[in-house]
Amino acid sequence: MEQTAQVVDTVVQTGATTAPQGSAWGLIWYCVIAFAIIYFMMVRPNKKRMAEYQKMLDSLKEGNRVMAAGIYGTIKKVNEKTIDLEVAKGVVIEVNKNAVAGIAE
Repeated sequence: MEQTAQVVDTVVQTGATTAPQGSAWGLIWYCVIAFAIIYFMMVRPNKKRMAEYQKMLDSLKEGNRVMAAGIYGTIKKVNEKTIDLEVAKGVVIEVNKNAVAGIAE
């Protein structure tokens, strides 16, 4: 018991339990650099990909063959938020534009 008290006194006197004091500027620079890495590696490429996807959706027109929700079909009519998709002769379904994965070549 006495030996434990001596160890505790020594730790308190030397300050071994206190965290090292760093500059606030170091922390700020670390946060700025971390944010920049996240932005350039994740946010910026995703914005670019979404802009290309929106451009593809805006270019849809009648007669295009597309894949929407895993179903291939030909666009018969383009509405503001939906498209009419012919999946078989005489079978037309209405699909949300956002379900279009891409234009099939």
